[in-house]
Amino acid sequence: MSNDPRVEKINAAADYVARKTGGRKPSVGIVLGSGLGKLADKISDPVVIPYREIPGFPESTAVGHKGNFIAGTLGGKFVLAMQGRFHYYEGYPMELVTLPIRVMKVLGIEYLFVSNAAGGVNFDFKVGDLMIIKDHINLLPNPLVGRNMDDFGPRFPDMTRPYDPQLIKKAEIIGAENGIELKTGVYLAGTGPSYETPAEYKYFRLIGADAVGMSTIPEVIVARHMSVPVFGMSVITNEAHDDYADDYENNGDDVVAAADAAADRMTVLFTRLIESLQ
Repeated sequence: MSNDPRVEKINAAADYVARKTGGRKPSVGIVLGSGLGKLADKISDPVVIPYREIPGFPESTAVGHKGNFIAGTLGGKFVLAMQGRFHYYEGYPMELVTLPIRVMKVLGIEYLFVSNAAGGVNFDFKVGDLMIIKDHINLLPNPLVGRNMDDFGPRFPDMTRPYDPQLIKKAEIIGAENGIELKTGVYLAGTGPSYETPAEYKYFRLIGADAVGMSTIPEVIVARHMSVPVFGMSVITNEAHDDYADDYENNGDDVVAAADAAADRMTVLFTRLIESLQ
């Protein structure tokens, strides 16, 4: 066993959560982003564990983020959902931003589902669209910088397929069966918390991004470090273009409202996708 204090912290948090859930092993970990906490309401027989009670956990301060682990049944599987995540822009080091993903792995997750609210830099995207994340561009600090946690994964993890191709295929089939229109695209994350300038949006489009946000990628990198397959989805909550009307502005409350409206469709998709897992 490692004497790495980071690993000891992860194990202490995992032990606490395991005691609260009666030691049941979650098969899926879910990260719910801005305004997407609705999915948590669909989890049956929920056990709610506030982050502030878990040893070593920070509190979530972001708008639209509640700050709980919710354990229970969704799609016939025992799941562990993060109702609200931690962001680099809140001032947390990457070790804390990604701590819950490490904890979920220790508890036994076999899959990670991540979601976020994002700006659509692709001109074909509209507010309320759901985008399956097929790849990403990371402009945040890499959470694996520093001494490698050998207990969890290799020094140089492969990122050829950060988002699992089989899960993407299944999601597209489920979307078609349920009349849910799905886009696919590349998600780019920057540090935030300021929204991007029109020139930055143009730059992001030119380098191949379809949607832009301030989260998700650190969790995905850490999950892939641990060989956990990932499915990611963005809700397009604003049009991140460089051809704005003179009086346009990005508004955080509007973003949460748009995410809320799309959350029902995402809930159906996530639930059916979890049902389809072996």
